[in-house]
Amino acid sequence: MPSWQTHVDPERGKSLVIRAAEYVRMSTDHQKYSTENQADAIRHYAAARGIEIIKTYADEGKSGLKIHGRDALKRLIEDVQAGTTDFTMVLVYDVSRWGRFQDADESAYYEYICRRAGISVEYCAEQFDNDGSPIATIVKGVKRAMAGEYSRELSAKVFAGQGRLIEKGFRQGGPAGFGLRRTLVDEHGTEKGLLKRGEQKSIQTDRVILTPGPGEEISIVREIYQAFVHDGRAEHLIADDLNARGIKTDLGRPWTRGTVHQLLINEKYVGDNVWNRQSFKLKQKRVRNDPETWIRAPGVFRAIVERDIFEAARTIINARSFRLSDAQMLAELRSLYENRGLLSGLIIDESDALPSSSAYSSRFGSLLRAYSLVGFRPDRDYRYIEINRSLRRLHPDVLRDIVEGLRSLGSDVDEDAAADPVTVNGEFSISVVIVRCDPTPTGLLRWKLRFDTSLAPDITVVVRMDQSNKVPLDYYLFPRLDLAAGRLRLAEDNGLSLDAYRFESLDYFYEIAAPVRFAMAA
Repeated sequence: MPSWQTHVDPERGKSLVIRAAEYVRMSTDHQKYSTENQADAIRHYAAARGIEIIKTYADEGKSGLKIHGRDALKRLIEDVQAGTTDFTMVLVYDVSRWGRFQDADESAYYEYICRRAGISVEYCAEQFDNDGSPIATIVKGVKRAMAGEYSRELSAKVFAGQGRLIEKGFRQGGPAGFGLRRTLVDEHGTEKGLLKRGEQKSIQTDRVILTPGPGEEISIVREIYQAFVHDGRAEHLIADDLNARGIKTDLGRPWTRGTVHQLLINEKYVGDNVWNRQSFKLKQKRVRNDPETWIRAPGVFRAIVERDIFEAARTIINARSFRLSDAQMLAELRSLYENRGLLSGLIIDESDALPSSSAYSSRFGSLLRAYSLVGFRPDRDYRYIEINRSLRRLHPDVLRDIVEGLRSLGSDVDEDAAADPVTVNGEFSISVVIVRCDPTPTGLLRWKLRFDTSLAPDITVVVRMDQSNKVPLDYYLFPRLDLAAGRLRLAEDNGLSLDAYRFESLDYFYEIAAPVRFAMAA
């Protein structure tokens, strides 16, 4: 008899009704997933099986990527762990409503907590009974992976769509800035009016562009550039003058060195649209992206500052740091850290005695590296950014080594060794992927691969780095026919289905790729 059905008390001979709680969650997916509709489907499911719903846990407007912020689910888990529940079942609409966790094991873990406490979890809209059978376990695992993959694919599509809008000259979030305004336009580019602070577009096909603000603000912006470039006045002096005249920023606040500095370096004042300086994908860590990954669209807005004077201001700002040695810049940064107890780009820009944060980033490769040199470690661990940057620099060298290894045994490889993919013997193409090692909090090692499916090489050479991410650990040779997905996750032990492609070195690959002459074959 399935676990959800009523059972009979042998002493009283009466049927006991299963008492259950329902969990519902809505992000912004689709109307069919609204909490009301989920609850309605769950109640029909319960009524058909004689299940009594005695409590509701509802997370409305919450993403399923992480448990953070999902107070209802956290409260459910806490109640279960505390043993204060008076129900023996949790009803959920489907696997994705439980969560779209990027690690399927996390979703399984929360369900395991319930099962361990004697509380089953039923997915009402799924076509399988969550009864612990091998079939249910397999299907449920696939559903969890699909739920996470859906979020990843959606994130990639949203990112690509936002990038295209940036290139077309549309604004993606954030305030306009002093001297500029957000203007609403329809799908044909016809202006519909200005958006006030806090206002958002309400029609999906409408877009937002930046337009020049009031004339008095434009005059002040140009005045700031004039004072900085032609009069040689420092940012803090310009800020003091503006405050003395009673002029406020676009946020209604007094001017500071930092706000003047940001105005002087922001490319929107010359009409350029720049996006993806930072990213916060899939609710993971917020990262500061490399400039080469920024999406730029020059000259898509009406400029209120001439490009010549903007470039002159940037040159002056960059040149200030060149007067100082590396040791002097770090000494100033270390002193600031000791006085403030932490560092950030804003804190640096607000300090009159230091070069700008952009100067530190330019001089030392990144702000993170500058922080590390003075002993500051941010709350968020951004080391992986540096690792990724290092691996990108390593890629051409690895590709060149592989090309040389192929040629050493007589293979004919395209002369352009920097290209990826490269063609070997005019017969097949290879591409090289270097994958970072990601230790988990439990000490296990994981490698997450992302293949560029647009390259479509015949063989993908995966260079798996060791735990230090300094030297290769081993290699995988994946034929194109066996790459069904653009992503793959490797553990230390992956079973025969994946480890059959694993090699300690590429010597075997060089040997089998070498051409065999007919005379030798005979």
